[in-house]
Amino acid sequence: MLRPNNKKVALVALALTAALSLLLTPAPRGTAADHGDAPFVANDRGADIADTYIFRDPADNSRVVLSGTINGFIVPNEMVNFGIFDENLRYRFEIENTGDARPDMFIDVTFTPKQTANTQVQTATIALSTGQTFTAPGTVPNLNPTPPEPVITTDAATNIRFFAGVTDDPFNFDITGFARYTAAQRACGPAFAADCTNAAKANLQRGRDSFAGYNILAIVMSIPEGLIRGQGNTVGANFLAQRRSNQTVAKRSQSSGNRVTGFGRWVTVDRMATPAVNVALIPFNRKDEFNSATTLDDANGRFAGSIVATLQALGTDQTSIGILAQIAVARGDFVRVDLTIPNTNVGQPDANGNRDAAGFPNGRRFGDDVVDTELFLINNRVPLSDNANLPDVPYRTVFPYIAPPHQPFAPGTIDDRTRN
Repeated sequence: MLRPNNKKVALVALALTAALSLLLTPAPRGTAADHGDAPFVANDRGADIADTYIFRDPADNSRVVLSGTINGFIVPNEMVNFGIFDENLRYRFEIENTGDARPDMFIDVTFTPKQTANTQVQTATIALSTGQTFTAPGTVPNLNPTPPEPVITTDAATNIRFFAGVTDDPFNFDITGFARYTAAQRACGPAFAADCTNAAKANLQRGRDSFAGYNILAIVMSIPEGLIRGQGNTVGANFLAQRRSNQTVAKRSQSSGNRVTGFGRWVTVDRMATPAVNVALIPFNRKDEFNSATTLDDANGRFAGSIVATLQALGTDQTSIGILAQIAVARGDFVRVDLTIPNTNVGQPDANGNRDAAGFPNGRRFGDDVVDTELFLINNRVPLSDNANLPDVPYRTVFPYIAPPHQPFAPGTIDDRTRN
């Protein structure tokens, strides 16, 4: 488990770095999405984005790993049924490489239908805004005691490595503890007396990872940085789930059941970059609005008032509000990685529970403890942890790096990996 005092020096340095950058940027803007973060997408599992990751490939820093996770909380016994990419969705990675709020290129991923449970492979089509395209098979989940080997495709023309399939959800977070903490902190009122805030923080001592034991769908790519790098040293990513503007339900043939098909323009259903903010800081009545908005809306301050009001209600001071704005959305909501900072791992802590400084908010790796970093800022640069800090499945040491899925238990096993 992480020890906040061991992290204090690194987090203070992070805050100071962000604060210096803030002096050169606009005032606070808007932020991002998360698992089941809004009413509309909560009823559309296939389009429900969980998290977005971008980091330098630890095996080769001339490459960048780009990943998005979708359709969370898949229990191992149901991953054959629920571990299916929606054929009617377009998953779009927006890439920003000029330092502003406007995407400069994109990578789209779509999938073929799946109609056979245990054997049929879903094939992905990967399309770059440069006009280059290739196809790659996904990894078929199973209910065996051990997970299948990940199917990796390397495209000869672009040199992109691609994986898609069911994996462990790499996100660590105590949803209940955080919800109780924020509710209690709000109830403290504008004075924020020490005894009240300390009682609020006690809700974070549960140390229960709400995502432990659950699987998720993941798309992971390792991309030569030259394909996405602009004139500068920083590249940002934003992940979208999009549907056609018109959806119909009809039979494709006399021998098939009803199927959903779409036509018309692509419309964004969900988007995700900076972690946890839409679910935590955007008011409930604006969550759907946020998910359908753009990074330009962020930078134009469309959600600034709502986010600032939420942070103020939690007792966050103006310095931390400004730092959070710089990390998340002063130039639109992209997770940005500096391609001059070396990276040697996927964010896992060392033997003492410490993590290196190459991760979030410098990009985001699978093991980065983003919640503790954000709590540090919400708590006015004083270390605070949700105590759900370690992965429940070890990360892979080679591409696609994300951990393999949980498999059903062997007969007679009595255990419960979930920690609700």
